[in-house]
Amino acid sequence: MTFKTLFYHHLLVFLILLIHAPPCPAAGGSWSVLVPSIGISAMHMQLLPNDRVVMYDRTDFGISNISLPNGMCRPNSKDCSAHSVEYDISSNTVRPLMVLTNVWCSSGTLMRDGTLVQTGGFDDGYRTVRTYKSCDICDWVEIPNGLNQQRWYATNHLLPDGRQIIIGGRQAFNYEFFPKMSANENSPSFPFLVQTNDPNLENNLYPFVFLYPDGNLFIFANNRAILFDYSNNQVIKTYPTIPGGQPRNYPSTGSAVLLPLRIKNGIPDSVEVLVCGGAPKGAFVNANNGKFDGALNDCGRIKISDPNPQWVMETMPMARVMGDMLLLPNGQVLIINGVSAGVAGWELGRNPVLSPVTYKPDNQIGSRFEVQNPSTKPRVYHSTAVLLRDGRVLVGGSNPHDKYVFTNVLYPTELSLEAFSPSYLDSSSSPLRPTIITPRTKTTIRYGKRIVVTFTVSGLVDLNSVTVTMVSPSFNTHSFSMNQRLLVLDGGKASKGGGKSTYKIGVTGPASGNIAPAGNYLLFVVHKQIPSAGIWVQMQS
Repeated sequence: MTFKTLFYHHLLVFLILLIHAPPCPAAGGSWSVLVPSIGISAMHMQLLPNDRVVMYDRTDFGISNISLPNGMCRPNSKDCSAHSVEYDISSNTVRPLMVLTNVWCSSGTLMRDGTLVQTGGFDDGYRTVRTYKSCDICDWVEIPNGLNQQRWYATNHLLPDGRQIIIGGRQAFNYEFFPKMSANENSPSFPFLVQTNDPNLENNLYPFVFLYPDGNLFIFANNRAILFDYSNNQVIKTYPTIPGGQPRNYPSTGSAVLLPLRIKNGIPDSVEVLVCGGAPKGAFVNANNGKFDGALNDCGRIKISDPNPQWVMETMPMARVMGDMLLLPNGQVLIINGVSAGVAGWELGRNPVLSPVTYKPDNQIGSRFEVQNPSTKPRVYHSTAVLLRDGRVLVGGSNPHDKYVFTNVLYPTELSLEAFSPSYLDSSSSPLRPTIITPRTKTTIRYGKRIVVTFTVSGLVDLNSVTVTMVSPSFNTHSFSMNQRLLVLDGGKASKGGGKSTYKIGVTGPASGNIAPAGNYLLFVVHKQIPSAGIWVQMQS
């Protein structure tokens, strides 16, 4: 064999290997099925500060697979099944709840006192407010006409004054607050929602909303974003259109997070937003005609605190629409669930993306994504995910049909709950994993006040790699986690504590409710990117 022939032979072998090689090796993480069936498809999900999770789907799905207790039935109905449940993480059990009006495609916020206030929905639920305070016998309480406007596909956010703002919804180009300051409080018009509304496709439902540290709101809808002063109904700043101009909101459903806020002297040193995935223009019409366009495979990252902010685009390992983005305790972003073709809607998604991806915002561009080990369960339209106190991610839902359908379809209605355990929970990391000793759970943290966190680590400790993070429990539905934020608290270097393998670090609470609205948070100690189990803390003035 001549040198030239040998060269081309090796080149051909190399090209064959290259073609068949995976685009990115799986980095880790593991899956487990927690409950084979909770009886409903978890379309909406909220972690509560007693380590229970409330979930619900819609009241007009038909009979669910879990009965209401004590022979109860819905009023004026033969439906005696539940459409909401509470999942107890510690006992791995499910309790059915009674929700009366239709909560389909609604929104919500966990309030300061740990009550979930849920708003809107469909039909008889358009203007309903519902509250849920968790206890062993608690159930939903409904407030008819608690909203001024019909809210279907709206977004909610907890505000520094303790109220929540409710923005948009289908054909609702305005916003309002709950609770009301007065009986005649109105719903100010919001022209930005008109400007970003496609008359045929909309593409601005469930807008991405984040509280900016000056008390205003960053709002992204369709392909544009603004900084909005809701108190004066005034746009403070208009950001550049995301490059390419592709839509990112429902039904071209991408997702977004406010990247970790690193607190220095009480305030964040910078503020960045990451928007990932979605579906291209025309994809909704095409999917309804049986043509399923490939999802978007890019992310846009923008430092909104810059005087002249610009988007920086990055490419994900795989395309994804209807993916959920969650902040992990170590400051990384998990991208999970979704499909690689089509859009959000009944029967409109194809090719489930089974492998989550982690995004490491502190790495250099080009080395931020890592593919994780896949699940075996497609999580398509109406799937959900929330972070748990132990660092796992609870995954549920998936129902691309307008009823419960379990056979003779591409993607059967999914009633199971899974847990995804990121690689930081691998047993090999146990010697490096911190355990918080003090403060105790439910401790109060005051704005601007110092708190000392004591923890143990059984293995070799790098005191320079210890941080303390606070994560808000978010309300998740339709690929967006409302109220989600993570703070890296201001503190010095960790030091040796009083006992064997015991250490301590002093940190200072954020300066104000603009940075962290008062309420419940999960506090973690992170060592070498490996977080402890969290404790619940109460942020107060």
